[in-house]
Order: sequence, then structure tokens, then C-alpha cells
Amino acid sequence: QVQVVESGGGSVQPGGSLRLSCAGSGFSLDYYAIGWFRQAPGKEREGVSCISGSDGSTYYADFVKGRFTISRDKAKNTVYLQMNSLKPEDTAVYYCATVDECTVVAVPIFDYWGQGTQVTVSS
Repeated sequence: QVQVVESGGGSVQPGGSLRLSCAGSGFSLDYYAIGWFRQAPGKEREGVSCISGSDGSTYYADFVKGRFTISRDKAKNTVYLQMNSLKPEDTAVYYCATVDECTVVAVPIFDYWGQGTQVTVSS
């Protein structure tokens, strides 16, 4: 049974940092990619980042480039999203999800989703 569980969300001031985790079970990161998405109140869910299973190549949405870093620990079957220089507009529920490859980072392409973790950036 494929499952992903997010953790690491919380409240932080602008300019602060958080590290989100996406722990997977029932599959191997050697064969699946993991994407991070976010959804703010009243807005559509949008792709943030993705890391490929085959070669670890990465994708970042323009609005997080230079601030967020995606990485993985295959031994722990876990993907991380390090978020630095956080802005109020980064406030959202963050989700991780599985996909074969990071070819297209769009909601309909991804298969198994976690429940999400809330990130709030406010002074």
C-alpha cells in the first residue's frame, strides 16, 4: 500500500526557515519521483518542486527558486523540502505526492497524496 506522510509544518516569521518531510511507504524512491505542492486558502493547488526517482534531478517553480531546496534520503525513503527566506505568500498547506517522473508537475499527473502540513508565515 503506497502512502506518503508530510510533517514539519508550523508557524514562522518572514525570513525564517522550515524543513518539511515526506515519508514514503509501500514504494521505493529509486523508482518513483516525489513532488511538493501547496494550496493557499481560496487558491488552486500549485506545484512547488519535484525530485526524480531515476537520477535525483530536480524541478522548482519560479516563485521558490533560490529559496527552497528539495532533497531525498533513500535509506529513509524520505524527501525533504528545505524552505528558507520564507514570505507571507508562502503560507499554505503543503502536500507531497508520488509520480513516475517529474516530467510534468501538475496535480492530475500525481498519484498518491498525503494529508498535508500547514505552513504559516506571519509576523
